[in-house]
Amino acid sequence: MKKIPNSLFVKLLLSFWICSSLIIATVGILPLLQQNHDSGVPIPPPLHHILVSVANRIIDNPELLASQQAWQGLYRFRDPQGKPVRLFIINEHGKLLNNARNSKMLRRFVLMADNSNRPIKYQFEDELMFGPYQFNVGGEQYSLYGHAPDHRPRPWFFFFTENKLLTLSLAILLSGLLCGLLAWNLGKPLRSLKSSADALAKGDLGSRVNIKTTLRQDEFGQLAKAFNGMADAVEDMVKTQQRLISDISHELRTPLTRLQLSLALSRKKGQETQEIIRIGYEAELLEKMIAELLELSRLKLNTQDKKVQLELAETLSQVLDDADFEAGQQHKQLNIEISESITLPVYPKPLSRAVENLLRNAIRYANDSITICAKQHNHHVDIEIFDDGPGISNENDLEAIFKPFYRPQSARERETGGWGLGLAITYAGIKAHEGRIKAENIKPHGLKVTISLPQQSQSSFFTR
Repeated sequence: MKKIPNSLFVKLLLSFWICSSLIIATVGILPLLQQNHDSGVPIPPPLHHILVSVANRIIDNPELLASQQAWQGLYRFRDPQGKPVRLFIINEHGKLLNNARNSKMLRRFVLMADNSNRPIKYQFEDELMFGPYQFNVGGEQYSLYGHAPDHRPRPWFFFFTENKLLTLSLAILLSGLLCGLLAWNLGKPLRSLKSSADALAKGDLGSRVNIKTTLRQDEFGQLAKAFNGMADAVEDMVKTQQRLISDISHELRTPLTRLQLSLALSRKKGQETQEIIRIGYEAELLEKMIAELLELSRLKLNTQDKKVQLELAETLSQVLDDADFEAGQQHKQLNIEISESITLPVYPKPLSRAVENLLRNAIRYANDSITICAKQHNHHVDIEIFDDGPGISNENDLEAIFKPFYRPQSARERETGGWGLGLAITYAGIKAHEGRIKAENIKPHGLKVTISLPQQSQSSFFTR
């Protein structure tokens, strides 16, 4: 036997087909149920016996056909539930003999019985009609019908056939619920894929689609496996690259140490020339660059400890003291507006280094004053650093300045002589806290950098 392909196309086709078929069948079967009910059912023997008994009396006493008073004695019959039975006799010309008024219900039942061509019973809202039983008296044919009160509930489908607008609304609602359930079931693996893709895009290299989705035997399962394979490759590639940078930085320190040792020996021997001084200066810069590369690698290689719940002011106290002293040496003013009541989970060293790099840049380029303030709102803490310097002339550089080794073509960067790692370390440190960082120019001049940190520990960027 050939196996049905377990594909998304087949699932969608069968699901929508079955859903629409159920709705059509449910709505379409109501008229059939009503038609079957309207055709009536055979008369039960007790009711049939009543008709036969009354007909035999009339056959034996034809004068009953002309005497209304004689009919009163025939009303003593009761149905199996003990309810009184009322009888109607109609001649072959359709005239009701024992009642002056031919009710609408009786006329409707007579037509139904004629169409059935057999004795039947039919339940109206609160009444039961049955008959006819036909007999002959004096060469003329008569039809006998019975009526009894019946308080049993009508069949359920009558409610829907009599309320067509409500039935249509329920059908639309039911189809919406079924299609919504189907859409939710089909969208569940897509939501899992989207969540994993978003986490991977934000830097969570360990994000994977859950096992339940990968075990599916359709295109969703294939896509989940392909995504996890891609994520594994990306994680290995990124970590290999970061380890390579870290290893190279470590290896560079060995010849650099020898070079600095040789320079120290040369100075001891009195061989300090302009060239030696220049080599020493460049060696110091190279040492600083290697140190920053190693720090950047440590941040991106998940070498941080667990977060600690600390006061923000306490965490940054040493950094703020150093920045205040440095600003004072340059005849600039540092304004600090950080409440001691602000607490949040942090990696103390990376956060301190991130804020320190931003403050040093702000002090370097500020004309007169620098401000750092912290605000709490919506379960986040925003740290804002302002300076009244020239800002960054090219708006496109406001995001790119946080990339490693990026050098914007602006006066702000050319004067530093740096190599573009300080802000990259800042960015990595903020990302380690699951935070965001943004730079923007302020009017009339100056730069504002905003750091947004979550005040509640979430699934850590580096811990899984």
